[in-house]
Amino acid sequence: MTTVGSSQGSATPATPTKAASAAQTAPAPTTHGPGSSGHGHGHGHGGGGASILHQPKAVWAVAFASVIAFMGIGLVDPILPAIAEALQASPTQTSLLFTSYLVITGLAMLITSFVSSRIGAKKTLLIGLALIVVFAALAGLAGSVEGVIGFRGGWGLGNAFFISTALATIVGAASGGASSAIVLYEAALGLGIAIGPLLGGLLGSISWRGPFFGTAVLMAIGFIAIAVLLKKDEKVDRVPTRLSAPIRALANPSIRLLAFTALFYNMGFFTLLAYTPFPLGLNAIGLGFTFFGWGIGVAVTSVFVAPLLTRRMKRTTALTGALVLLALDLVAGGLLISSTVGLIVCIVVGGLMLGIINTVLTESVMMATDLPRTVASSAYSAVRFLGGAIAPPAAAALAVAVSPGFPMYAAAGSVIVAALFVVIGRKTLRRVDAGGEETEFEEAQALSVGEE
Repeated sequence: MTTVGSSQGSATPATPTKAASAAQTAPAPTTHGPGSSGHGHGHGHGGGGASILHQPKAVWAVAFASVIAFMGIGLVDPILPAIAEALQASPTQTSLLFTSYLVITGLAMLITSFVSSRIGAKKTLLIGLALIVVFAALAGLAGSVEGVIGFRGGWGLGNAFFISTALATIVGAASGGASSAIVLYEAALGLGIAIGPLLGGLLGSISWRGPFFGTAVLMAIGFIAIAVLLKKDEKVDRVPTRLSAPIRALANPSIRLLAFTALFYNMGFFTLLAYTPFPLGLNAIGLGFTFFGWGIGVAVTSVFVAPLLTRRMKRTTALTGALVLLALDLVAGGLLISSTVGLIVCIVVGGLMLGIINTVLTESVMMATDLPRTVASSAYSAVRFLGGAIAPPAAAALAVAVSPGFPMYAAAGSVIVAALFVVIGRKTLRRVDAGGEETEFEEAQALSVGEE
């Protein structure tokens, strides 16, 4: 079968990477990606028997930096009202902090595999971290909401370079098999999503600038750790990926279907995340603890519940069910928009649904085609982040134009559209439901781009 990635990101049998060698001696899981568990429909974990905690220092360095990177998703949530007040900005203007971050992250995803496959994982990670340090610090120093919005865009650029490379790096360097590495990555993702709002709330109670400076300091520590502990890339292990590969990947029906499913789902996701801090009316610490509960929900269902569901039912069934439940939760949020307690419950319950959806969507993308995973992920992410970029300012504008509860209803409608994509496209996703069978060497090939 000829695919976009067949000549763009795969290792060749004559020069297997270290990941390929590892995959030939240990069972490989069926999925890879942020939030994926290695569990599939009818498939369990593979991998070696070593403890997940017994990892090289380089793996812990990348995992630590991953926690900080994922903290950036919810870090600004608790300080949105404070920023609006301090910089005399409207909720719509303030919500653009998410938009600039996600637009740049999504667009940059289209070039990350091209860059990392040429300069190597270590340099790509360090560039990403350096950009985050610089732009997070500049955001903290900004004197206007426009400045913060612009610097958040630079932060998104750094984040794209980092997160697109971190998983492959952890898998390439971890002991105990690829399954243990992916669980470790999941744990870092969940921890970052949960801690981000809490840290944002605690530092934001001192000053809205605090979370930005805190991120810059933590990322600088991560930069030093990776610079010291991660080995230099071997040029011979790199297989260049074409710049056009992610765009061409969208021609694949499965990737395109999943990308647009994620686009509409992310509108609901980021309405819940970026709009609800305003009607809640809590201070920074109150918002921090609220979204800490949300993040814990995302982490728990992502790591534990989603794999349980996909072992017992088809992925498309689990995905459709979770999307419908999320839509109902968003409707409840709209009805309870004036109740602080009721809206908090809806936010936390929404987190539980988000964890399932994130994991199942990522697993589906990773096994939907024969494309190299970095290429498939880049194409998918570029589209899905646009949904997250559109939702925050649109929700704030709808609240003013219609009613405070209306953005939640609109978000629910968007999530239902995502569910319809999955239901109507079930035949296109047959491979996803079948488990995406592949050989161990093909698994290693899929991980080869951008690895150490």
